[in-house]
Amino acid sequence: MIVWGGLGPDYLNTGGRYNPSTDSWVTTTTTNATARGFHTAVWTGNEMIVWGGGNNDNGLLNSGSRYNPITDSWIPTTITNAPDGRYGHTAVWTGSQMIVWGGWDGGSTFFNTGGRYDPNTDSWSATSTTNVPEARTYHTAVWTGSEMDVWGGYGNALFNTGGRYNPVTNNWTATSTTNPPDARYYHTAVWTGNEMIVWGGTDGLNALGDGARYDPGTNSWTATSTANAPDGRQNHTAVWSGSEMIVWGGSQ
Repeated sequence: MIVWGGLGPDYLNTGGRYNPSTDSWVTTTTTNATARGFHTAVWTGNEMIVWGGGNNDNGLLNSGSRYNPITDSWIPTTITNAPDGRYGHTAVWTGSQMIVWGGWDGGSTFFNTGGRYDPNTDSWSATSTTNVPEARTYHTAVWTGSEMDVWGGYGNALFNTGGRYNPVTNNWTATSTTNPPDARYYHTAVWTGNEMIVWGGTDGLNALGDGARYDPGTNSWTATSTANAPDGRQNHTAVWSGSEMIVWGGSQ
């Protein structure tokens, strides 16, 4: 497990690699690492790519970097044709590209834009804005194996809508608005192999303890049970184990 960056007394350019076999940590190098928080990270199979976020010195960042744990080294990602700097965006790894989308500038501007980053060519391509979901932040995104599915979040409204982005065709398709969960943000989403499960979050007033399963094959929603569900919460974490979604922590 590699953890990196974030906000303590100040923005951090430090991190560590945790080995569960030996229950030990190794510090990541700070050489060529730019401190930031509210960024995203994906794992490519041999590198961790971090992008976006911001810090006190530079404000919003449209830069990123690739960390190789074998060589303990950082290589910056190009900023040529990169999306505008932002917080609260999402990122997924497709198997060959990182897709970042959405987010905001920390003020009144929300984004419905994004980009596809190819580490092999160190290049960016913009994601389409045709039929794109409304601009938003603090939404979720999962990679299904063929598309990025985004849902929820808030911008100029609170959303219970989303979209499916196909990077091959550079096209968006709306997710169904029949029986989706209530609008929310600070929720989580996992991909099971055939469904996206969203759970928890907040509607701005209340922490939510419900969710739903979205099937992109049928473009349909099915509510998750609330029997014995955890207490409503936001800013928690969720992972897919291969057979179950595990949620933990958060705040009310």
